[in-house]
Amino acid sequence: MNIRRVFLWFVAAALLPWVLPSCEREGFVTDDASVGLTFSSDTVAFDTVFTTVGTATRMLTVYNTSSDNLRLSTVTLMGGRASRFRMNVDGDTSMVARDVEIGAGDSIFIFVQANINPSDATTPFLVEDAIVFGNGQRVALTAWGRNAVYHRRLPTDTTWYAVVDCEHWDHERPHVFVEPAAVLDGHTLTLRDGDELYFCDDAMLIVDSNARLRAQGTREAPVIFSSLRSDGWYSFLPGQWQTLWFYNYSTGNVIDNAVIENGTGGLRCYPGAQLTVSNTVIRNMSDCAIIGQGATIAGRNLLVYDCLTGLTVLGGGSYDFRRCTFANYWNYTARKVESIVLANNTIVGDDVIGGDLLKADFRDCIVWGTYRKEVLLSELEGYAMNYNLDLHSLVKGGTWSEDPLFADPSEDDYTLQVDSPAAGIGYEF
Repeated sequence: MNIRRVFLWFVAAALLPWVLPSCEREGFVTDDASVGLTFSSDTVAFDTVFTTVGTATRMLTVYNTSSDNLRLSTVTLMGGRASRFRMNVDGDTSMVARDVEIGAGDSIFIFVQANINPSDATTPFLVEDAIVFGNGQRVALTAWGRNAVYHRRLPTDTTWYAVVDCEHWDHERPHVFVEPAAVLDGHTLTLRDGDELYFCDDAMLIVDSNARLRAQGTREAPVIFSSLRSDGWYSFLPGQWQTLWFYNYSTGNVIDNAVIENGTGGLRCYPGAQLTVSNTVIRNMSDCAIIGQGATIAGRNLLVYDCLTGLTVLGGGSYDFRRCTFANYWNYTARKVESIVLANNTIVGDDVIGGDLLKADFRDCIVWGTYRKEVLLSELEGYAMNYNLDLHSLVKGGTWSEDPLFADPSEDDYTLQVDSPAAGIGYEF
């Protein structure tokens, strides 16, 4: 027994130098400036923040790379309650997080949002603050704020959409559509170069019967129809808003020099609607870039890419596209249909309804993508089915089916290589 006790005593004595330092490391050093933190970024930046509309959440990782545990007495915003930023420190959403512990070699997360008050500025303005740590270190916070005109229903409205005031449209500030909005019968919404329209999740712009949209930008300052969120990967994420919807017999609509992006469907035209769209880019649509249902659409110099489908014609109508590029390299979800669908019929419930396809001409166009063929024809007997894909157009699966040699579709570069067989046709950059 004595020998056993002596043995245990020696074991304990041998382990003591290892045990004591370990116990010491269980303590926390409070606000020691010598215990340096490192950060995933030295600045938390927000690209564009519309006033009164909250931003996406940014994450900052705070690392304690030292061999000492650290307890920060406070983590707070330098601007205090007046700050236009809000943060969540490892689950603590209070204005001042206290006694924040970061173990040696460990880390915590801080989540930051920005919400900016309106001002009189018509151009973007910089808002700044900083996260201040108890040990004296700081991380900068920056956001570019923008004032905007907001379209939402009034409490007294009985419609499911907001009404667009076309006569008093503000061309100096961007417009944010919080919910669906309509240009009413008898009115014309005129947009000019540099006008910007941004849409929330379920928002869309409706052009009523006997109303019209005239959007005329320039190459240098196109009219923008885009999603509200444009930071990070949201800048090219499809499906963030709905569509530009032209109701029955909305005639005289013009879109020239525009960018339409990040929605569900770009342009939707109902029976009798008329639209001329030219010098325009339509991209990042989770459904179809252009849908015509018994409509009349003229397309001139269009670039359509990163859309589930480029053009869908249903129930006939009249369509004329010249110098357009439909490039379909969609890879967000499985693609189950060709880039262009031409049909002289449409399905309503369980019924197939026919309509004369009077014309669907493609002149000097490029239709290319990842499918073996990129045009689907659906013909119902007894109704006209007039189309022409052979007007000097390069169409995958068609009479002239030859790789157009885009520069780099993976980088959204649809210019043509020097030796492209499609030189002189398609979208003119």
